[in-house]
Amino acid sequence: MATTLIGTTPSWMRISIIPEVAPPSSIFRQSCLFFHKRFRSSSSRSFSISAEDKAEVVRVRFAPSPTGNLHVGGARTALFNYLFARSKGGKFVLRIEDTDLERSTKESEDALLRDLSWLGLHWDEGPGVGGDYGPYRQSERNSLYKQHAEKLLDSGYVYRCFCSNEELEKMKEVAKLKQLPPVYTGKWATATDEEVQEELAKGTPYTYRFRVPKDGSLKINDLIRGEVSWNLDTLGDFVIMRSNGQPVYNFCVTVDDATMAISHVIRAEEHLPNTLRQALIYKALGFSMPSFAHVSLILAPDRSKLSKRHGATSVGQFREMGYLPQAMVNYLALLGWGDGTENEFFTLEQLVEKFSIGRVNKGGAIFDSTKLRWMNGQHLGALPSEELTKLVGEHWKSTGILTASEGTFIQEAVQLLKDGIDLITDADKALSNLLSYPLPATLNSPEAKPVLEDKLSDFSADLIAAYDSGELLGALEEGHAGWQKWVKNFGKSLKRKGKSLFMPLRVLLTGKLHGPDMGASMLLLHRAETCGVVAPEAGFVTLNERFKMLRQLDWEALTKDQPPLESAAAISN
Repeated sequence: MATTLIGTTPSWMRISIIPEVAPPSSIFRQSCLFFHKRFRSSSSRSFSISAEDKAEVVRVRFAPSPTGNLHVGGARTALFNYLFARSKGGKFVLRIEDTDLERSTKESEDALLRDLSWLGLHWDEGPGVGGDYGPYRQSERNSLYKQHAEKLLDSGYVYRCFCSNEELEKMKEVAKLKQLPPVYTGKWATATDEEVQEELAKGTPYTYRFRVPKDGSLKINDLIRGEVSWNLDTLGDFVIMRSNGQPVYNFCVTVDDATMAISHVIRAEEHLPNTLRQALIYKALGFSMPSFAHVSLILAPDRSKLSKRHGATSVGQFREMGYLPQAMVNYLALLGWGDGTENEFFTLEQLVEKFSIGRVNKGGAIFDSTKLRWMNGQHLGALPSEELTKLVGEHWKSTGILTASEGTFIQEAVQLLKDGIDLITDADKALSNLLSYPLPATLNSPEAKPVLEDKLSDFSADLIAAYDSGELLGALEEGHAGWQKWVKNFGKSLKRKGKSLFMPLRVLLTGKLHGPDMGASMLLLHRAETCGVVAPEAGFVTLNERFKMLRQLDWEALTKDQPPLESAAAISN
């Protein structure tokens, strides 16, 4: 469903489109003043502004302010714009709204561009790319805003307001006492040319105010929210240019979207109230109205607006935490959208193919960090083995656990541990856990009691003998087949199999009751001892050190629930 401003426009309201060059004659100004006179004197009525024919090429924009980090809500808005443009064969425009000179920074802009690029949302026009509708920073478009403001002044849609801040505050106080909306009373809307010239001669500061019709209502048809309407009598004449010559947000946005030929405005629902002012400016300037689609906010689990108090909220934070861009894109797309199936996993290309603005929900979407983490793990697991190994290997080296980022040990470690990794940063804990030997804590845990009672001391003596004879190390040298053969023979010699064989083996060799495949773990530990890539900071306890600990165990103390062991660190020292 196309986004248009619905309804039939009365004949007296159909004004001519203002050309790029202001008309030399006074006829245009008189016709506009006639429009305002007729509109203001008419009785209250509802009306709609119809959009002009849309451009054949779909053009959307993402227009962030460089005053902070890219919030996940902004990233989702950018994503929906990107998907809509790509699905329609259109253009995705990036515009930087940096008119807030005090808060806008180059650092924030650079971070915005970096985060969007990291997500894979590459823009067709904008900073660093260029285009036919630039410049793409509002701070570089001031002459354009002034040009269009003067057109509105000449045509009568805008007038100079010389009210001081004190006068405006008094108006608000009077309106509050009368329980009326705090709208401008229109003091300078009917001023004579003589009164205006007198103030200009005195050098009195002034703003540009837009004349708002006092009766009726405005309706638009939002692509997501359906019909939305406003009563004009709640608005009041609003400022489009400040007394310092700086344009106001709603005016900038309207001029920018119109002169950049934006066909669809997809933005957060908090901008919905701005549409009324913008619609009036569009019509006054004779510009075609874009279609509007207002996306609901992203909410925290308590259904409040997602904010810093709920944890990480910016794209940059999630990137630093080890999230994959494809997982972020996938998850953000599902916040308020779905393809109508049970499928939850999409690549960016698949999202482009499936996306429809009509399937975006009106209700707010809950940001579930647990599900995002899980989804990231699924995307990690789906990566090609070489890519995953490269990512994890580089991370291990950067954090100082390993002294190299590639090699057989890294390949085997990634393959063994990948199922327990949801984030790249999880790989640190997974590898450190594998290399550690927390036998004292394990044997003193309640869960280990059944293992202890199953003649674990006798089992340990036999295992030590196998190690001292060289049988165990010889089996590990032969690889997986050697390990399996040794385990089978060892079990036969003890008349053990299944859990009664593998549980005591796991406890004594790894120091843990649970973990990844024990054979692969032992082969990896043996390789760690010989390859030399494990850094001293990793806390690696070698096989030799493990068996040294086993020889020092006080089994009698264990059975009496007394601390039987020194720490691994103390023994290895």
